[in-house]
Amino acid sequence: MTGDAELVELVRSRYAAAALSVTSSGAPAKDCGCGAGEYACAGGCCGTPGDVAAASGGFGKILYSADERQDLPGEAVLASLGCGNPTAVADLRPGEVVLDLGSGGGIDVLLSARRVGPAGKAYGLDMTDEMLDLARRNAAEAGATNVELLRGRIEEIPLPGESVDVVISNCVVNLSTDKPAVLAEIARVLKPGGRVGISDVVAEDRLTPADRAARGSHVGCIAGALSFTEYTTGLEAAGLVEVSVTPTHEVTDGMHGAIVRARKPGPAGWSVPDPSRTDTDDAFEAAYDQIVDRVDRLAHAWDEGC
Repeated sequence: MTGDAELVELVRSRYAAAALSVTSSGAPAKDCGCGAGEYACAGGCCGTPGDVAAASGGFGKILYSADERQDLPGEAVLASLGCGNPTAVADLRPGEVVLDLGSGGGIDVLLSARRVGPAGKAYGLDMTDEMLDLARRNAAEAGATNVELLRGRIEEIPLPGESVDVVISNCVVNLSTDKPAVLAEIARVLKPGGRVGISDVVAEDRLTPADRAARGSHVGCIAGALSFTEYTTGLEAAGLVEVSVTPTHEVTDGMHGAIVRARKPGPAGWSVPDPSRTDTDDAFEAAYDQIVDRVDRLAHAWDEGC
């Protein structure tokens, strides 16, 4: 069995290769990381998933609207390897502090920085030097002065406790070899009333760890995925409340892209939902529909090529 240290190094090397692919060729980061390589996050039926990613211009790109991609550095878009769009459901507000776990080339950090504005701040955390170098260049090109990129592991976040309003992540938690530590760290760094908005791959409860491994490898975001119940109970065990894990699309048999949301208990005035409010639910539903529509269009494009 591959040890945890070997898995960590495999993930690091694959995402380093993805960053170098973008910087050296100016092409989408195909055949590396989530949504590529041995299989794709959304499956595939025409050749290898790497071929599918290449034909579609990169898996992650399609999950962001043209308005979101506008004015972003091209390499930030090309390096996107996620399976969702966490900024679409995070309900970011001006002046907030947001942390992106596994920030890669920086697309979600830059989008977050844009939403929280100059009075806010967007941190990106990544363990891959090549991705951090790429993200720093992208932040400089974008003129994002409210961005700070940190080197480290998501199991040991290098930030003080209760320092972040919102934690986001895009198809990265499943890659961790110590998910209880990740969820505990998320709870630790969140301010009271702070929120979680994560896109990830999640397994149906009927699938055993062996079943998940049979559907794909760890580095491609399948074998290491938590189940719906495991994600929910893990976040609750970390002390978070109002946990929801909402599937958006099936990526392979019994495995789904999903939006994970939770809140840290606390006194922040806006964090206690008003039952009469519908704007937050409406925003979530609109973002959910937008992601599903884009995934459907991607699947249709793959079917056309079969």
